[in-house]
Amino acid sequence: MRAVSHPGQSMDFYMQLPLTLLVDIGGEPYAFPLVRIDRILKVPRDEIEIVGDHQYCRFEDQNIGLVPARQILELEGFAPEGDLSIVVVSDRLNRYGVVVDSFIEERDLVVRPMDARLGKVTDISAAAFMEDGSPVLIIDVEDLVRSIDNLISGGRLRKVGRAAVQDDAARKRILVVDDSITVREVERKLLENHGYHVEVAVDGMDG
Repeated sequence: MRAVSHPGQSMDFYMQLPLTLLVDIGGEPYAFPLVRIDRILKVPRDEIEIVGDHQYCRFEDQNIGLVPARQILELEGFAPEGDLSIVVVSDRLNRYGVVVDSFIEERDLVVRPMDARLGKVTDISAAAFMEDGSPVLIIDVEDLVRSIDNLISGGRLRKVGRAAVQDDAARKRILVVDDSITVREVERKLLENHGYHVEVAVDGMDG
């Protein structure tokens, strides 16, 4: 951890997160902490097994339930064709295969805690920035597993490859105004993930 002081204004604390796995979900990068990943798999679609309304793949002589990452994060569109890219995560009771669009790479990230004004963001623990300035949201695996449990118990789990597509004309537009690039970009990404058209401004005059 390192601290950067802005005299008379604030102090920023930066934390070096242990190595993460960057994945693509809906055209955006997300990061899973490696310490919370059981395994990553590439599984041909013809090896998916169906039991009732659920889909599974085999891993260490177990059936691993498959869950589309796009559904958990409420993203639109379809996952790419071809072999499934699966991040296997678990808690004390359950193990799931989260189907992402693709694996990107392993990377250390300098992480900033989420701004307190955002409150607890479901399934997200923190944020970081790539070298090009694009934001990366860090997955809260424990929260993610709870969200999966809720989808399954509510009978709302979609099959891999299915998507809920929203009419583009019906999407609401939102203007985000904030002088903090971290807050601004994280808010933009979260709102876009929930189906909104988002424009950003750095202050009231720009807005």
